[in-house]
Amino acid sequence: MAAGQDLRHVVSDAPRVMVVDGSRMVRKLIGDTLKRDVPNAEVIGCANLAEVRAVLAKGAVDLVTTALLLPDGDGMAVARVVREAGGQAYVPIIVVSGNAQEALETRTFTEDVTDYFDKSLGHGALATFIRGYVQPAPIEGARVLYVEDSRVVATATKRMLERQAMQVLHVISAEDALEHLHKYIGRSDGDVGCDLLLTDVYLKGVLSGHDLLSQVRGAFGYGKRRLPVLVMTGDDNRDNQASLLREGANDLVLKPIEERLLVTKALFQLRLAKLPEPGSFNR
Repeated sequence: MAAGQDLRHVVSDAPRVMVVDGSRMVRKLIGDTLKRDVPNAEVIGCANLAEVRAVLAKGAVDLVTTALLLPDGDGMAVARVVREAGGQAYVPIIVVSGNAQEALETRTFTEDVTDYFDKSLGHGALATFIRGYVQPAPIEGARVLYVEDSRVVATATKRMLERQAMQVLHVISAEDALEHLHKYIGRSDGDVGCDLLLTDVYLKGVLSGHDLLSQVRGAFGYGKRRLPVLVMTGDDNRDNQASLLREGANDLVLKPIEERLLVTKALFQLRLAKLPEPGSFNR
């Protein structure tokens, strides 16, 4: 990254966010919530692919959210249209759907989609998620337990997180990570030893990142809110990726690591862990 410290996907201080959804009410709810959370954003609503094309013909946008299903297509088609538009190759495109997790697990999203969001989390959480892309704000002091056996990769990734004021404890094996987590079992204050677990899949030692994930969700009994887990993988096998998500990974970070996406995903999971459970969101 040329700027080093500047992780914003959007250069403008007044980002143009395109919200694509067949429901006028949903577009208004997302737009109103986003304007409260990112007051300098210009929100452009589109009901279908035809309107998306018309907006793009008039100028570039800085970020796109789209429903998975639309009257004349789907979110994948929106992503493709945006990518094909001049100057839109690197715009973040977020699919918003009640079936997002299922689509993620079955790896049906195309490479044109930057990220996904499960709308059951609520529009307030979506606005926070979008803000993470356009105006990422550090969560000072957030503790990350980071498992990576490559010193070179670990040094670079650790710096990415520490630039956002996170405290990173780096260990080289799943065994070391489990030893650290065991120290916090049964604490009266509920502290589990870190706020976020970031782990590679393939590690030296007997246990893999996959095994570590299974222990955290199984033996420790920590849910996705109690201890968010981001899994880093260079494996492009969709079945293997889906397996990690089904077994309890909050999200995946594909290698080679792209700093903006790593930080956005980490900050989102940290914020989400502090929010009420989905049933209490205003939708």
